[in-house]
Amino acid sequence: MDSLSPNIFVNNMNETIDFYKSIGFQLVMTVPEAGNDFVWAMMINGEVTFMFQTFASLGDELPAVSRQNGGSLLFYIKLKKIREFFELVKDKVTVLKGIETTFYGATEFSILDNNNYVLTFAEDE
Repeated sequence: MDSLSPNIFVNNMNETIDFYKSIGFQLVMTVPEAGNDFVWAMMINGEVTFMFQTFASLGDELPAVSRQNGGSLLFYIKLKKIREFFELVKDKVTVLKGIETTFYGATEFSILDNNNYVLTFAEDE
């Protein structure tokens, strides 16, 4: 295996793109390639890649995919300079858990994205 790139289903692609841009991700690919009516998008920040797809574009394919925002999972993202990153995003997002050092030695904080997914950022300081 070489990589993992989650394809996250969302209701509003433009709001999702705006949210992820606000925390430092870059939009690198969309379907369609131009316009504002995207049904799929790929965004990156460093080595982290997220793909987003609208529920509407899924149609009746893959009925096992829940049609609700959020999920019983969180995305654990490792990065450097976590304290600087926290200062950059804390006033732009819903912070679920402020910055703290865990019992296993990682410095972490958790936020909620605009689709009710939990993103936990971590650094081994």
